[in-house]
Amino acid sequence: MTGAAELVAAFRARERSPVEEAEAALERIAALDERVNAFCLVDADAALADARASEARWGRGDPAGPLDGVPVGVKDLLLTRGWPTLRGSRVVDPAGPWDEDAPVVASLRRSGAVLPGKTTTPELGWKGVTDSPLTGVTRNPWDLRRTAGGSSGGSSAALAAGMVPLALGTDGGGSIRIPCAFCGLPGLKPTFGRVPAWPASPFGPVSHVGPMARTVADLALLLDVIAQPDARDWQQLPPAAGSFAAGLEDGVAGLRIAFSPELGHAAVDPEIAGLVARAASRFAELGAHVEAADPGFSDPRETFDVLWTTGAARAVAALPGGEPTDPGLAEIAAQGRAHSGVEYLAACGERDALAIGMSRFHAQWDLLLTPAMPIAAFAAGHEVPEGSHDPRWPDWTPFTYPFNLTQQPAATVPCGFTADGLPAGLQIVGPRHADALVLRAAQAYEAAHPQETVASL
Repeated sequence: MTGAAELVAAFRARERSPVEEAEAALERIAALDERVNAFCLVDADAALADARASEARWGRGDPAGPLDGVPVGVKDLLLTRGWPTLRGSRVVDPAGPWDEDAPVVASLRRSGAVLPGKTTTPELGWKGVTDSPLTGVTRNPWDLRRTAGGSSGGSSAALAAGMVPLALGTDGGGSIRIPCAFCGLPGLKPTFGRVPAWPASPFGPVSHVGPMARTVADLALLLDVIAQPDARDWQQLPPAAGSFAAGLEDGVAGLRIAFSPELGHAAVDPEIAGLVARAASRFAELGAHVEAADPGFSDPRETFDVLWTTGAARAVAALPGGEPTDPGLAEIAAQGRAHSGVEYLAACGERDALAIGMSRFHAQWDLLLTPAMPIAAFAAGHEVPEGSHDPRWPDWTPFTYPFNLTQQPAATVPCGFTADGLPAGLQIVGPRHADALVLRAAQAYEAAHPQETVASL
């Protein structure tokens, strides 16, 4: 499957047509999505109109931006003018009005991207798998019996099925990295504030917006587009000094890299552990100084649970009638309502201490490597794997949510397949604001160990 950067080069050379690419994307969605369930809304007329306008601009030699003519999937938590943003919920009114774009969607439109539709999410994006009473179960293209992960599972499934070359995701506890790891894709949770968000997430400052793709270079390309200033996000960082693609090929020679296979407390499936350890060792072969080192924090699950369940209570309260349709979401919202303001502020203090600890850790280490996920994708339609003693999804995501608490950039890059043919992912974590360095390391690994990122369906 052709990547976004390759498509843009082909459009420029008049070797490919935005209209033909839009038609091909729509045809693949029509052929496969009944089995995968990646899209909850497809607007062929709008996509083809976007593509025809793009083709005219390329014909004049006047593209609107670096994604002109490229199909991009939009997660259905992100406002998109003219389309309902139902957020996986039966109780959101489809009538709207839907008259504004989220900042990232507005940036895509300014860049000339083609938007074929919206990708599935669990109700309000509350969990690490993608199923909802509204849209049903989203499945993993590598094995349709398995989950695509979540909450950006529709975006990851669309990418892994070859429906689109780029997609938008959000990540409040792993919701970009979980589905990318399960579906064998690169994905990035940027530094908090790097990409503008509006309306602000009810889950607060653990929630990030970021790029998902089939190559690291395409992550950088998409990040360049969506990390543009927007006055509606008062917490956005100043614009980056240059393109995230600049220096992407500079490698990792000389970097000080810590490898923490368990973060000091997490249990990891032995097959996944072996694949990740082998991937970590490759960084030494690429010239980095790699050493086993744990960051030194205990599992911050209780801290995360207070912040996440309180956010869920806030999100549910904004629903018409104040009641969701997913029973699991109703349960955690009830837990969130039971927390006092003092408990919430105490959790904020614990989050601050964790972030300070990681800042000190990165004074010694440029990057941290961990597994992205401790397990491979499990059965679709379930919040937790069979036999789990914990009913909630954070139990099997111990490597992702800590770095939502600390707001650091964290990427996942595919690092092989299990004997069952299921992808594994390596997580690369950098200090705050080091998004370009994280992408550079991901690119170095991908270039040395390329992997197929589109499943055969």
